[in-house]
Amino acid sequence: MLAEIIRSDIKDPRIHPMTSVVTVSVAPDLKTCKAYISVLGDEKAAEDTLAGLRSAGGYIRKELARQINLRNTPEITFVMDQSIAYGVNMSKKIDEVMKDMPVRDEEA
Repeated sequence: MLAEIIRSDIKDPRIHPMTSVVTVSVAPDLKTCKAYISVLGDEKAAEDTLAGLRSAGGYIRKELARQINLRNTPEITFVMDQSIAYGVNMSKKIDEVMKDMPVRDEEA
């Protein structure tokens, strides 16, 4: 639901179109939560997206309250998660190493 709000409802130009909600961790008392966000882009795009999401935090919380019937709607803290970018980078490095390795013929 959070990803849908970010993708379709927020019109802030700072938020990169390739923004993903990786996971959300909610506190046991349901008063706070951390939303881990990943941005497929450079460091500037990630910083701008995080600033845009923090700026739209009140609106996002209001939309969540409207869509989810909870006594308290959690206060959202956005945290940048680099795991997707790290995985893409590691995959590229593995491909580069494999490209440079000589091909061995299998002897039967």
